[in-house]
Formats: sequence, C-alpha cells, structure tokens
Amino acid sequence: MDSISLMGSSPVRSKASYLPNGLKNGPREGASKPTVAIIGSGDFSKCLAIRLLHTGFHVVVGSRQPKRAADVFPHVVDVTHHEDAVSKSSMVFLAIRREHYPSLWDIKHLLAGKILVDVSNNRRVNQYPESNAEYLASLFPESTVVKGFNVISAWAMQSGPKDASRQVYICSNSVEARGQVMEVARQLGFVPVDMGMLSSAKEVENMPLHLFSDWKGPVLTSVALAIFFFVYSFVRDIIHPYMKSGQSLFYKIPLEMVNRTLPVVAITLLALVYLAGQLAAVQQLFYGTKYKRFPHWLEGWLQSRKQLGLLSFFFTCVHVLYSLCLPMRRSERYLLLNMAYQQVHANIENTWNEEEVWRVEMYVSFGIMSLGLLSLLAVTSIPSVNSALNWREFSFIQSTLGYIALLIATLHALLFGWKRAFEEEAYRFYLPPSFVVALVLPITVVAGKIVLLLPCVARRLKRIRSGGSCIRRHRDCEGPTAHMSPERVTIM
Repeated sequence: MDSISLMGSSPVRSKASYLPNGLKNGPREGASKPTVAIIGSGDFSKCLAIRLLHTGFHVVVGSRQPKRAADVFPHVVDVTHHEDAVSKSSMVFLAIRREHYPSLWDIKHLLAGKILVDVSNNRRVNQYPESNAEYLASLFPESTVVKGFNVISAWAMQSGPKDASRQVYICSNSVEARGQVMEVARQLGFVPVDMGMLSSAKEVENMPLHLFSDWKGPVLTSVALAIFFFVYSFVRDIIHPYMKSGQSLFYKIPLEMVNRTLPVVAITLLALVYLAGQLAAVQQLFYGTKYKRFPHWLEGWLQSRKQLGLLSFFFTCVHVLYSLCLPMRRSERYLLLNMAYQQVHANIENTWNEEEVWRVEMYVSFGIMSLGLLSLLAVTSIPSVNSALNWREFSFIQSTLGYIALLIATLHALLFGWKRAFEEEAYRFYLPPSFVVALVLPITVVAGKIVLLLPCVARRLKRIRSGGSCIRRHRDCEGPTAHMSPERVTIM
C-alpha cells in the first residue's frame, strides 16, 4: 500500500496535511508511513487501530498496562505506555472516558502542540454542563482539541462504513486541525461533516444518545390510534353482545380484534402522510407564495411523513399476516361446521350468493394491489434504490402512486363495509362500525386531492411553487421555507 507521510512536528501550524491515497505532496520513493497514537485499549481503540492499519498508517497505542493490552491488538501495533505513544505522533486519538482525562495530566507537556481527537461519549444527554471536548480543551490549553468519530461504533469502525453509518461529525476551534482530521476520516472511508467551532461539540456528543428521535411523534401517533380503535372495536363488538344477549365473544380479542384494528390504523396513517402536503398547499394558496414559513407543527408533520408511511406499511403487512391466519383458528372451524350442519338441517343445497362472491373477490384484489403499491413505496426508501432514481421518478412513485395506493385502500375498505354501513344493527351503542370511522379521513384526503387537481387550482399552485411573488394583501412573507417541500410526499 502506498505510504502516507505525516505532517510536521507542529501539525497545527504546518501546511502539511493527510492526502488521499496515502501520499503527501505526491508519491515519493521510500516514503515512510505516518504514525497515529491512540490512548486507550478498549474495543473502539482496537477497531480504530485495525482500520488505520488497513489504510496504511502506523499505529501506536498507549495503555496503562501495555503488556496485558498487547494481546488484543495485531502484532504490528506498538502497544506501549502513554508517554512513549504520545511522543511518537502529532495526532493523538483519546479513546478514554471523560473521568480518565485527568490521568493524562502528567504528560501534559508531551501533549502540547499536538492534535487531540476526542472520541468520547456520555451515558445520557447533557450529562455535564460543558461538552467533553470543551472540558478536555480546558485541561490541555496548549493542545488543539478536535471532536470527532464519536458517532461511529466499534462495529462500524471494524466492518467498514455502511450507508447508515458513513458520516463523521467533526468540530474544532482550529480550521487546520479540523481539516487534517477530516482528511483522516476520508481515508478511512467515512464522510466527514464540518460542524464548525468546538462549541458544537455538545450537539455532536448528543447525537449517538438519541433513540429514534425522528420516530417519537409518528410512533406515539400510531400507538394512540391503535389503542383508540382497539377500545372502540372492543366496546362495539365484545361488550355490546355480552350486555345485550349474554353472548361471550372474548375469544376474539387476541386475533380478530387486533386484526380489525391494524387496517384502520394503517389507512389512517397513510392518509395523514398526504394530508400534511395538502395543508401546506392550502397555506401556499392562501398567502399566494411559497416563501411563507409553515407553522412549527406543520413543518414537523411534513418532516415525519417518511416515518408515518413506513409505519402504515408495517401495520398493513401485519394485517395481511393476521388475515391469512384467521381461517386456521379452531373457532373458525367450529363456526364453519355449525353453518354446514344448519344448512343440511334446513335442507338447503346451494347457498351461493353472486353479489357476495363478487364483493369478496374485489375486496381481496384491491387489498393485494394496495399492499403491492405500499411495498413499492417502501422499497424506494432504500438508499441504493433511492439514489438510482431521478427527481421526477422519485416524485412519481412517492406522490402519484402513493395517492393511487390510498385510493385503492379506500376502495378496499368500502368493499369490506358494503351495505353494512347502512344497517341499523351495525350501529351498536349508536356507534358506527370502525371501518366507517376509518374512512372519514382517507375520503377527505382523496377529495382534497381532486380539488387540488382542478385546472384553476392546479395552475395557480404550480405558479406559486415555481417562485411566484407574494400577493399584495399578504406582503408579510417570512423568508423561504426551504426545510421541506410539500409536494415531495415521501413514504420512505
């Protein structure tokens, strides 16, 4: 492998930098590989050392117990004491926790003028008043502290960058040191992201501690809808028969009640995906401009459409699995035998109902088509597939086909209800069937889309989104809302 020359003894002031392909200022015959020091001998230190070795660096590891630590590192890694490791490199990775920073106080003079890359994380968000990197900089003011590589796990460091873990966020008060660490990140196969000054370190350190932060709102919405519709169906279909005629149908709770809840939640979430874009379009039509900022609640809603769409797809898939398992129940077999016995006892040879046959055939067919379209929308969220599509193709799949999926799912629900929505006995406790409640929002969204497709509305909306100026009676535009485009309806 081509070698990579180390920058000068004072990297903060030197113009030299780590260059791609392992060469400094072009290839040189017999150029020596640079040396990078790592303080710490844990899992991250080991994986970082292996990755640096594969890229062409010499690695020296500083440990409090070098003899014991040497067993877990490749034999080409120089495992030694902290003093010796620091003296051999001008870039030092600190793979130790914050509470161990003071242990380096004795070698403070050796760290002077060197780049200290802090890769530490905390156990919880905002655990300390200041970030670990800023605390480190206060302990060693003569060194240049760079925050980075903390969002990369030891596993990702060892196995190589993946689509979901390529970015490395880096910040420092020294532009030159920041650039050198970013170049090292590039050579390791990651994508460095410049976060600016060291004051951004707290934000960078909080990143790996967030647990599905973008999913909290959509998940809570899904759970709330699931609980509501489950309780709604339970009251209508379990409690009402029990109170009215003493009929015990509690055996339906594990499968049938759950299966009645799943499709209702799925179609409601899918409608919410497209309702957000329609509300954004209404605001743009009202103000006559696309430069009026959306309210915070609508902007957050627009940004969560991807998660809402994926959750809708999840509920749909589980609904299909539950539906396939319904005929396998023992209760279903008993009911089927009872119906057959009653038919024989009543001397009925044929109970064929042409209308019911067509209804169920079309109902199942529309359900399969809606599942197929939702699957297509979900597949296009895969980064490798998404990157292979241009904007027009992506918009057609996510917007046009998405609306078609919502329309077909609505027809699927209408065929399921059929005439039952107009039967008096279907309104138990004066409550409409759950599928009637679930159809309100999808039908509203479909009707809203039809209105937006009217030529007079569509032309005006297209003119506004192409950059039309504010209408005179609404000159108080608040700057561009470049965060989210309402027409980019994604179910990624």
